[in-house]
Amino acid sequence: MHHDERLREDTIRPLVERFYGRVRADPGLGPVFGGAVADWEDHHARLSDFWSSVMLGSGRYKGSPVALHMLHAEHLTPALFTRWLTLWRETTEEMLPPAIALDMQAKAARIAESLQLAIRYRRPVAA
Repeated sequence: MHHDERLREDTIRPLVERFYGRVRADPGLGPVFGGAVADWEDHHARLSDFWSSVMLGSGRYKGSPVALHMLHAEHLTPALFTRWLTLWRETTEEMLPPAIALDMQAKAARIAESLQLAIRYRRPVAA
């Protein structure tokens, strides 16, 4: 591994694929994602674009993460977000230089927090 401390575009897709392989195999996350994602090839492409946009400023991602996650809000518990972040940490630590892994973990934690806030505030209050 060379000591280039910048994320490279060609490392994003393999990272996303390995990570979501773990998500799909996870007893808690697997069923939720399996029910939400119809086309994994498309999901990997979109998430690669997302991380390219977040980390490299490529602007390739055009979607709305909050709106997409709202569709599955009833399944997205704090415990699942924690598990997702644990798998993300393990995968980024394995595949990336430490500084880049930490940066991607911090970004993921902020995104998870904003998604959880959106879910909490938009969820209809039981009468």
